[in-house]
Amino acid sequence: MGKTVPSYRMAIESEIQSWNRLRDTLSSQEERQAFDVMMDYCRKHSMAGSNACRPVLFEPMVMSIIVEQQKLILKLQHEFEVLRGSAKTTIEQKPRK
Repeated sequence: MGKTVPSYRMAIESEIQSWNRLRDTLSSQEERQAFDVMMDYCRKHSMAGSNACRPVLFEPMVMSIIVEQQKLILKLQHEFEVLRGSAKTTIEQKPRK
C-alpha cells in the first residue's frame, strides 16, 4: 500500500504552488523576489515544520518565515551596534523559560 498522507516537504510545495497566483500578481520584481525568499525559508525549515505536527500547514510555514526574519533583525541590530561603537560581545537575548 502507498502512503495516504504526503510528506511535509511535498505538502509545503503544494501549498507554495497554491500561492502562485498571488506571487504572479505582485506589482514588482522586488516583491516577487521577496515572496520567493520567504518560500525558501519555509523549505529551509521543513524538518522543523514537520516535527511541529500542526494540523494547519500554513502555521509552521509562517513561523519559519518569522524565525528567519528575526535572525536577520538580530544580525542587523548587532551590525548597527558595531558601527555605532557600542557592540556587545554577544547579541543580547531574553533567556528561554
